[in-house]
Amino acid sequence: MTAEAPPHMAPAQPDGSPWPVPPENGYTVDDFFRLDLPPHTELIDGSLVFVSPQRDFHTMTMFVLERSMQASVPEGFRVRREMAVVLDRRNVPEPDLIVLSAVAVTDRRRTRYDAADVHLAVEVVSPDSESRDRDYKPHKYAEAGIPHFWRVEMSGPHDQVVVYTFELEPTTKKYVPTGVHRDQLKVDVPYPISVDLTEIDRM
Repeated sequence: MTAEAPPHMAPAQPDGSPWPVPPENGYTVDDFFRLDLPPHTELIDGSLVFVSPQRDFHTMTMFVLERSMQASVPEGFRVRREMAVVLDRRNVPEPDLIVLSAVAVTDRRRTRYDAADVHLAVEVVSPDSESRDRDYKPHKYAEAGIPHFWRVEMSGPHDQVVVYTFELEPTTKKYVPTGVHRDQLKVDVPYPISVDLTEIDRM
């Protein structure tokens, strides 16, 4: 007897691996977590988004930000990198970094967190994700009620790190800018964080 392919999966290819076939109305959260997908795949409006190889800038910027955020995180908060965040039934992005409520970390086998648990989402912009990181994802994060958002960019002839910080305006469900940070990132929300952005140039 031949086993049937799971829903939304094509017949096995010559190498034995099935390829996902989008359902008519796009994937849902349940579909997304059932599929065997490459690491860091995201679900955006029911479509699968695959990640290209990252630049050195992306990797080192994430490292410096995460280390500084972890160094000052108070009780009640946790910092995670590249974890899926469920915004609604058709959107599961994977922010580069998040700050979430400690009570949401219930076990070490978790593969996702809910938007309601997230206080800050951070996206480091890559060439293949500029429109998503600058426009689409912030819009989705704001609609889901995530209070704070940072967009990190490489800028200028010397590839300087620039961090743009935003805060949610709850009545409009839109982000408003709160600062542009070069050399030094220093904020008080969601908790006091200080980052020497020039450290990346010395790594």
